[in-house]
Order: sequence, then C-alpha cells, then structure tokens
Amino acid sequence: MLEVRGLCKSYGSRQVLFDVSFSVKEGEVVGFLGPNGAGKTTTMRIICGLMAPDRGYARIGGFDVLEEPRRARALLGYLPENPPIYEELTVREYLEMASQLRGLRGPSRRRAMEEAISYCGLEGVLDRLMMNLSRGYRQRAALAQAILHSPPLLVLDEPTLGLDAVQMAEVRSLIKGLKGRATVILSTHILQEVSATCDRVLVINRGSIVADDPYEVLEERLRGGIAFSVKVQGEVGPFAERLGSLEGVARVELRGEGEVLVQSRAGFDPRPEVASLAVGMGLKLYEMTPVRMSLEEVFLKLVSEEVRGDGDMGHSQEGA
Repeated sequence: MLEVRGLCKSYGSRQVLFDVSFSVKEGEVVGFLGPNGAGKTTTMRIICGLMAPDRGYARIGGFDVLEEPRRARALLGYLPENPPIYEELTVREYLEMASQLRGLRGPSRRRAMEEAISYCGLEGVLDRLMMNLSRGYRQRAALAQAILHSPPLLVLDEPTLGLDAVQMAEVRSLIKGLKGRATVILSTHILQEVSATCDRVLVINRGSIVADDPYEVLEERLRGGIAFSVKVQGEVGPFAERLGSLEGVARVELRGEGEVLVQSRAGFDPRPEVASLAVGMGLKLYEMTPVRMSLEEVFLKLVSEEVRGDGDMGHSQEGA
C-alpha cells in the first residue's frame, strides 16, 4: 500500500533525512516512532506529497506522490500535526467543505458524512463553530475529514498532540477501530501511542530508520533472548542454581518467595527444559509468564545504541 525508498532531504546545509526506506502492507497499523526532531514530520509531508525529497520516492498504491499526485492523494487520508481550523465554520460546514474538495456528490456524499460523523462521535457538536470546540473535538473533526472518502491509507501525524489524558484515550480508541478499515501509519513521539494501537514499530532517529519490526520481535532482538517469570511451590534456591546451568539460560534472578526471573540466551527458548527441571526436582509449577520490556526501555535502548555506534560523527536533526 505504501512504499518509501531512499528518501533524503536537506534544509539548506542541514540534512534531516538519510536514505529513509520502508513499506507498509495493506491492513497494517504501523507506528512511526522517534524523538522530537528525528525527521518524522518531514517524512510524513513527503509521503503526502506536500514536500519534495532531494532524492528517493514515495508511492501510494503504486502511484508516485509527485509524478501522479491526483491518483496517489485519492488513496490517502491525512491528519496533520496541526490541522488547519476554519474557526468561522460549524463542524457540519467544515465536513461539507472537505467532502466537496474530495469530489463527493449526492447520496454518496451524504452517506460518507453520516459515517464519518457517527464514527468520530460528532453528532452533538455539528452546529457548533470550530473555534468553540475543545481540542479533543477538533481532533475528532480533523480525523473525520481524513476518513470521509474511505481512503485505503491513513497518515496520522501526532494525532493526540496537546490532548489531555481522557481525550488521548478517546482518540486512541478511534484509531484502534480503524484496523481492518484502512492501512494506518501513525507518526508520534508518545511511546504509549504505539503500544496501544500498532502492529509494527518503525523507529527513526536523527533522520535514519534504526528499527522496523513487530514490537515482540524488536524486544527480543534488543534483549538478546526472551525473559519469563517462573513461580513454583517449594525450595527455590537450589532450583535457581540448577536453572543457571541450563544451556539456553543466560541469567537467573530470584524475585521473591517462590519466583524466579529467567533470561534466555539469544536464539534459545528454554521454557520446556525449565518446566522439566521443576517437575524433576519435585516442585509444583504454578506458572511461567513472559516478562516484557516496556516500549520506553526498547526505544531508549535503540536510540542509545545508535548514538554509541555513531559516536561524534552522528547526525543532528533538531527541528525536523
């Protein structure tokens, strides 16, 4: 659905994108994660045809966004980081204007508006001026205009920026509900946004893609294996000592009465051997539970590793 290859972009003497390449398959919800100034918004603007790269290309449904802009944009719904607010219009007038710009007419236009209004929960504010809406409802209205024409690809750039906790939860719920209706790329610097809504994580740092994996795969790669908690009934000290001698076990940590944390070596899954050992030692095995790295831990590890790898030769992408 979306193919991005070799994007490079500079502002004057400052290069902000370095050979950015990735693809998004139909039906995926992909998080595009990075710190402020990493190049997220520049990438989104190029994808949406609002900015030309110095090199490389972006294609939506096979159509180059610069060479065939009308065809590409017909497949695209875009919620920018700071959506324009037409303060003098009511919500209804705003969506009518958006539907006209999208070329919707007649019954299909009415149906599209009804569906977008219902999905975004705007029924109670249709006749309210945009200038009088809360930030949360402004984002709902902006999302409604993005989905009016049922685009197969949605690009959402920082959709919860400036929202309070309740408004964030409401907008995230709307985004999650889009799964199965559209392919979504969600650009954000908010870690919880990705873990709450996305199937796959793209991480950009200082203008370069540093990770592109499902979250679980990314976590295992960074951790160097899998981690899980083992809870047993019985003497846990000797059990922990024996665990450390198993081939696939890298580290064992006592966490409390009857509980051990096991970290595997890369490429190993020692859980069957751990279960057999517990039973063989006469222990009652209650459970083995995966222990996940938080997305914050994953992100910080990625960024810190990339900084260490570049040393003083790293790129500076502030403001991108």
